[in-house]
Amino acid sequence: MKTKLLILIAFVLTAATSCDLDVEPSNAITTENLISTSDGLTNALNGSYALFKDHIQFNGTTDNNNMYLRQFFQLSDFASDDIVCGQITEDPLFNSFTQDHTPTQANTRYYWYVSYKIISGVNTVIEAAEKIENPSASIQQLLGECYFLRAFCHFNLVRLFARPYSQSPEAPGIILRTSLSDPAKKPRSSVAEVYASVIADAEKAASLMNQPRGVQYASREAAWALLSRVNLYKEDNAKAIEYATNVINSNRFQLTTASTYPSLFANATTSSETIFCVAFTTAEDYGKFGSIASMIYSDGNSGWGEEFASQSLRSLMGQHPEDVRWSYIVPLKDDNGVVQKKNGIEVYYIKKFSGQGGSPNLSSPVMFRLSEMYLNRAEAEAKLAQTAKALEDVDMIRKNRGLQGSLYNGQVPSGSTLLDVVLNERRIELAFEGHRMYDVYRNKKDLQRAYWGYHLPGLKETDVDLSKAPSGYSNITVSWNSPRVVYYIPIDEVLTNTEVQQNP
Repeated sequence: MKTKLLILIAFVLTAATSCDLDVEPSNAITTENLISTSDGLTNALNGSYALFKDHIQFNGTTDNNNMYLRQFFQLSDFASDDIVCGQITEDPLFNSFTQDHTPTQANTRYYWYVSYKIISGVNTVIEAAEKIENPSASIQQLLGECYFLRAFCHFNLVRLFARPYSQSPEAPGIILRTSLSDPAKKPRSSVAEVYASVIADAEKAASLMNQPRGVQYASREAAWALLSRVNLYKEDNAKAIEYATNVINSNRFQLTTASTYPSLFANATTSSETIFCVAFTTAEDYGKFGSIASMIYSDGNSGWGEEFASQSLRSLMGQHPEDVRWSYIVPLKDDNGVVQKKNGIEVYYIKKFSGQGGSPNLSSPVMFRLSEMYLNRAEAEAKLAQTAKALEDVDMIRKNRGLQGSLYNGQVPSGSTLLDVVLNERRIELAFEGHRMYDVYRNKKDLQRAYWGYHLPGLKETDVDLSKAPSGYSNITVSWNSPRVVYYIPIDEVLTNTEVQQNP
């Protein structure tokens, strides 16, 4: 797959680590002859899918730490209140815990690079496919998948590198690359313009895809799921409900139950909930070096296991020990049943990216699943004051997670708001799947991290006292309007594209 892609697409970006940088902007692509046949287009498109999971060369080297999905989750989840850092590290993932970002950090530079590499690849296929007269249904399916991937990548970029739509639609977004003829030097479109482009691409994708190739590829329902998510972030609640309902009513997917949920992620490609995932094979088991799981889980030798489920999340979940979602949070205990500590921090490993084929480091990460659709719809209903409907959707999740005795049954608990109920359910259900940071800030809520961990600047192991909450540290509260809730535009783009505006 990689070889075929390299034959079809030449794309090179080099950047030195010194002040004398030799870099190219995000449209640095040349195209070779692309055979306008179904097989040729399929091979090229499959190459774009492979870029989500491959370790590709960047800055002159191939680094096992660099993988789209590894950065996708780390840049989002490690900056949230769901995962705690168990030590100080020089790995750029530490910048997410501390909010101490730089334009030169390796993980954001790579993520920007590979995102636009995927976008450029699908633009190449789109250009070739749209020249075909009277395209067959299979060609239209491939074309729709391209539009979906372009929308998906642009949306993920705007979430990381720009303010939430709900905060400032006219703020600088990211660079839209929707044509191979785009100029190299191009300014950032506004957040509103990026959302409009993403929605247009996803809608077109949904209209074209009628021959699903499996959940490891985009489908009409995956495009609807993306549209539900994007419109929820945009606060177009009616549209968020509409597209979530389209997916739910398609009857292609079913919620896993309390008995089947614990195996959902280890068997993502065959799970009844999976709408779209990135499928890994046993040959793509990266082991300890470069996998998604290796930083958050270890069976003793399989991973680094340096980041854990936070005390904040565990306290929220602690109200219901019978909740089957605890199956993905695994305490490291000694022979006496005592939870072990790393540098003073209790070790609660995370297993959502483990277990495929029995491997501790292998999974096929889920990008969209049916549970999110119920929760998207519930949040949008809550914001439209549709209390009964919102709680019914939340209860649909809870009764399939072992909480049949703890349903809301149309009643908001005393001391809570309806939105709080929905967001708490989202947090538990979608934990570690790259949602939490965005759910907090787009709802203009501050991130509270009053728990022990090395996100607290200057913390030493001897300072940790688990009998009380930490106080007096900066970074305990991250304001929703802080400039550090988004990342800097990478230095590669800034130095080569004089039209781009850096984040403050």
